[in-house]
Amino acid sequence: MKTLRDSTMGSTVKVVKLHGEGAVKRRIMDMGITRGVEVHVRKVAPLGDPVEVTVRGYELSIRKADAEMIEVE
Repeated sequence: MKTLRDSTMGSTVKVVKLHGEGAVKRRIMDMGITRGVEVHVRKVAPLGDPVEVTVRGYELSIRKADAEMIEVE
């Protein structure tokens, strides 16, 4: 299983599944990250937290813990 956290800088990936429960999963979905959407990884901080991505035409920073809950292909 490859997650958004494992994706390299400059790559474009497609969301396969969201893991997590309740409010955490809902918050990720509210940011526009849903199954089937393409996510472009723009930057990764030196220690891996946060990850800056472009999703649905806007830029978003995601914590490492949240990026691990997003399964991609």
